[in-house]
Amino acid sequence: MAKMTRAERAAIEREKNLAHWKEKDAELLAHRDEAYNVGGPKQVERLAKQGKKTPRELLKMLIDPGTDFFEIGLDCGFNIGYAEMAHVPGGGLITGVGKVEGKDCMLFINESRMAAGSYFPITLKKHMRAQRVANELRLPCIYVADSGGIFLPLQIGSFADEGMFGSMFYNMTNMSARGIKQYTLSTGGNTAGGAYIVYLACESIMIDKLANAFLAGPPMVKSAIGEDVSHEDLGGAYVHTKHSGGCDHFVRNQDEGIARLRELISFDPPQNFYTQRRESKPPKYDLDELMRWMPADTYQPIDIKQVIKCIVDDSHFSEYKENYGPGRGDSVICGKAFIDGIPVGIVASNKNGTIFTQAAQKASEFIVRCGNDGTALLFIQGAPGYMVGKAEEWAGIGKYGSDMVRVVSCAKVPKIQLVVGPDHGAANYGMCGRAFRPNFVFQTMRGRTTVMSGTTAGFILETLRRVNAKKDGKEINEEEMAAFRKKMIDRYDAQGHPFFTGALNFHDGVITHAEVRPTLARALELAWRVPLRHSDWGNVKF
Repeated sequence: MAKMTRAERAAIEREKNLAHWKEKDAELLAHRDEAYNVGGPKQVERLAKQGKKTPRELLKMLIDPGTDFFEIGLDCGFNIGYAEMAHVPGGGLITGVGKVEGKDCMLFINESRMAAGSYFPITLKKHMRAQRVANELRLPCIYVADSGGIFLPLQIGSFADEGMFGSMFYNMTNMSARGIKQYTLSTGGNTAGGAYIVYLACESIMIDKLANAFLAGPPMVKSAIGEDVSHEDLGGAYVHTKHSGGCDHFVRNQDEGIARLRELISFDPPQNFYTQRRESKPPKYDLDELMRWMPADTYQPIDIKQVIKCIVDDSHFSEYKENYGPGRGDSVICGKAFIDGIPVGIVASNKNGTIFTQAAQKASEFIVRCGNDGTALLFIQGAPGYMVGKAEEWAGIGKYGSDMVRVVSCAKVPKIQLVVGPDHGAANYGMCGRAFRPNFVFQTMRGRTTVMSGTTAGFILETLRRVNAKKDGKEINEEEMAAFRKKMIDRYDAQGHPFFTGALNFHDGVITHAEVRPTLARALELAWRVPLRHSDWGNVKF
């Protein structure tokens, strides 16, 4: 039998990659299903008896026909680990951007199939994230409110601090003051603080016999002042539209409420788009080719140029300093391209991703150039960290790595991060991780986000354990050490998985390979709903 050539072995490996990522993307789609269908048929039946449609049905009615919902935070809450409620698929809230009467709007729809739409700590985190996006991009906010308020067993993580329940209303009022419209359609109960979702809206709608809003419900009123009163007479739609003035529009059912909401949005002014856009051209390479170039092993080297050509328009990528620092400078690839007609500067991890000094210097320069000429930035992150060692420290890895951190912080162009591999340590910072305020962060199933890899963490922690054992004069049990090392590796690997980080709302969503290009295009489109701000470079020196 003839020995296979290197090219033949590589071709076989790429086909294995394709099969692997098809399987993983199918796993992702199955994972989402529980968030789409919270509570199953029983919850659908329960809502139907109340004359209500499911939150997802209301969402479909609200957005323009033939348009897609740009969902963020779908992965929140899965196996979150609360003692009282360990599993909150979808985080108890639907958030994302939908087109309503041709305008991009941020939607907040209480998942009334999960604990009557109550707010868990993760629900609040998800809600605040969506409000932050809306505020930064000046997107009108639509609240479809049907919530039991704070989930009382977890009030300690939900009530009194910054970023908790009151922050929803602080954000609403400040956005309203900035001219970012706030609309509420109440389809159910809004009690205590939740009633402010109705009262603080620029315009609000309540549904007869379904919606109510009050500072205290009938049981608390009875307890406090001895008064017997029904939900409807205490704070129903007729009370707040005819008597208190707390609500602006009275409707009879959910269909009428959605129609009125769409009518209100139709009077809003058209939105602007603040960058050039040319005719979109599809990549020359298909989806399968994208998956073929994604190694199944997260820590296997990646040829990122092959990945880029499967994402950008016409597969054309204009590389910056492509010959700089052979073997070292190309651990990060920089250049410009178009995605769905929108220009973008790309900073992408290459090979095994470890960032060398020359790569950090090149990336910093390129980010400054994009910041100065107003080009949006896409960070394709797959770096386990910056290179260490004497030679690299002497060459300035600390300085130029710090420059990457500085410029990603200070560049005020739209920034998006896509994680396609290791996402560890300071590389998470220099490649514009969540703490550096990118407009959106997405991950593929290949992403792994932790302070370091499981293998590295296992080695370090095992070494420390050995040192401590030696200090204490204890004999080292090699079997125990091996078991400890494996335990640490497994823990870090599990905590870095995109399902785990998504459950904690560390990113905006895990996406399939088929969704990569359209998701990036839509994210860029939304990010350019606001005009360019001036970048502030601080003490960057080159």
